[in-house]
Amino acid sequence: MIACNFAQVRKVLCLGAHSDDIEIGCGGAVLKLLRQQPGIEFLWFIGSADGERRNEAERSAGEFLRAAQSADIRFGGFRESYFPEQWGALKQAIEEIKGRFNPDLIFSHWRDDRHQDHRTISDLTWNTFRNHLILEYEIPKYDGDLGQPNIFIPLDADICEAKVGAVQRNFASQASKHWFTPDTFRSLMRIRGIECVSTYAEAFYCKKMIF
Repeated sequence: MIACNFAQVRKVLCLGAHSDDIEIGCGGAVLKLLRQQPGIEFLWFIGSADGERRNEAERSAGEFLRAAQSADIRFGGFRESYFPEQWGALKQAIEEIKGRFNPDLIFSHWRDDRHQDHRTISDLTWNTFRNHLILEYEIPKYDGDLGQPNIFIPLDADICEAKVGAVQRNFASQASKHWFTPDTFRSLMRIRGIECVSTYAEAFYCKKMIF
């Protein structure tokens, strides 16, 4: 594990199973980092996104990463909901990222997420990146699997609204889902804000960190 100060972050890797996972899980943190340090380089990897979902993901990543020094957006093309069966190919894809990009900070799925695709990405993150700062983000869902995170990134109200607005605007294909509403995303950020004496925040799980 390397020591990492957010003020010194220059390269960030974001890993997501599906096209909207990164934005929902750590979109506010990404916007805050870029507001503080617009020179950050990003690599943004989405395991599964085809057709309309890929187009949405490309538009969304472009909006979230507008202030980045560089933004490498990649798609894995893996079969959604069957990631455990595709372990070897996914491992190779993430190893290829490691060979080209050495991040100071990695955002990935929470290891105890109940969605099998999310867990697979998280396990492969830890399996591949063994000397990096990894923050695991959370995704609200039907499974009721939210836990007790231990890292909080407070967010100003305008960043919170920018995140919510971008998610709603860019992922219209998800609008019919009962949970995909602005109040879902605001409410979780509000709760996490209460837990860190802020108005809004995103929360993460960190297994190892060196100060």
